[in-house]
Amino acid sequence: MDLFAGLPEPLARAWERSLTSGRAAHTRRRFLAASGALAAGAALTGCGIAGSGDGEKDTGDKAAAAKDYSAKEKKVVFSNWPLYIDVDDKDENRRPTLERFQQQTGIEVKYTEDINDNVEFFGKIKPQLAAGQDTGRDLMILTDWMAGRFIRAGWAQRLNPANLGNVVTNMEARFRNAAHDPGRQFTVPWTGLSTVIAYNKKTTGGKKIESVSQLLGDSSLKGKVSLLTEMRDTVGMTLLDMGKDCTKFTDDDYDAALAAVQKAVDSGQIRRFTGNDYTEELAKGDIGACLAWAGDIVQLQADNEDIEFVIPAKGYLYATDDMLIPAKARHQANAEALMNFYYDPKNAAELAAWVNYISPVAGAKEELARIDESLANDPLIIPDQAMIDGGHVFMDLDEAKASAYEDKFAKLIGA
Repeated sequence: MDLFAGLPEPLARAWERSLTSGRAAHTRRRFLAASGALAAGAALTGCGIAGSGDGEKDTGDKAAAAKDYSAKEKKVVFSNWPLYIDVDDKDENRRPTLERFQQQTGIEVKYTEDINDNVEFFGKIKPQLAAGQDTGRDLMILTDWMAGRFIRAGWAQRLNPANLGNVVTNMEARFRNAAHDPGRQFTVPWTGLSTVIAYNKKTTGGKKIESVSQLLGDSSLKGKVSLLTEMRDTVGMTLLDMGKDCTKFTDDDYDAALAAVQKAVDSGQIRRFTGNDYTEELAKGDIGACLAWAGDIVQLQADNEDIEFVIPAKGYLYATDDMLIPAKARHQANAEALMNFYYDPKNAAELAAWVNYISPVAGAKEELARIDESLANDPLIIPDQAMIDGGHVFMDLDEAKASAYEDKFAKLIGA
């Protein structure tokens, strides 16, 4: 439990659930890797970051800038999740976009896939960060809530907009601001993540499942519904279904959402609460309908024509995996050059064609159509206007609120 030192017990338990079975344990392109089938402006300025006190020293944007050796040392050390970048179909050791970046800039990329989940990676580098030392990394990909923790602790370098022309010009509108990073002063989205409804039409007899209300109350689905062990996903989607604003809600709203889920649990409607292991049961039809992560569904549909997804009329949740430069990084300008490279629509399209997650880059759709038109027309990768309009983020929580909410949710799901 050293990874969770300093956190209240409810938050520690929630993080442990996430690490072992939740979104933090979600392996990128897990199904494609298993099957071997590869799928075919606002400037970055803004207000100061208010801390929320999550166990680290709350220094917000006051971290001292590190000396930048980019001009003398033409290199960048990049930490990412496994299978979260394009790979050559004929040679898995080659990463075409990274090779092109190196050729165009002369900057050598040391690329490592050493992030298997947010919490584990945080525990690995926290001692260096807390001691004010270089982590040996210039760029890393963190899910937004973890990136926010770095920012609040003063462990992220403020970005230089002068080095990010493509980012400033091409970042898709809904990603330009974020609760965890107002004004995108410290982070740039790598991909977007969406929570939607999925169902197996063979199990439902062709019936379309369109709302959380159906998940919780449609008797034809009794015992065949799964919800997620991640509090923000399950409660956030329920709040939206109830007509509440999941970016700003009251304690009474939260309790009402929990009560709706509890009623479905007590009636036997809910089969179980899952991490990303819902995918196997959904594919087999043991789960008829569920809350799901969009990246899973894109990949499940490639192998199973019975799998469908729905963007609920009342909305869905989205989050981001973000590029962040850690405090004391030696090569900030080089890392920013890499960030900027992936906001060229052509490069963004090549990345999206392989990872199958939402591209945050305007103009990527047209480039992706040249690679695979079906991917370009998939709203789970390139959101259409209806999907953009339906996206919501979960309210930013301080430590006390997050702890109280996680404690109630843990009791509901029996964790």
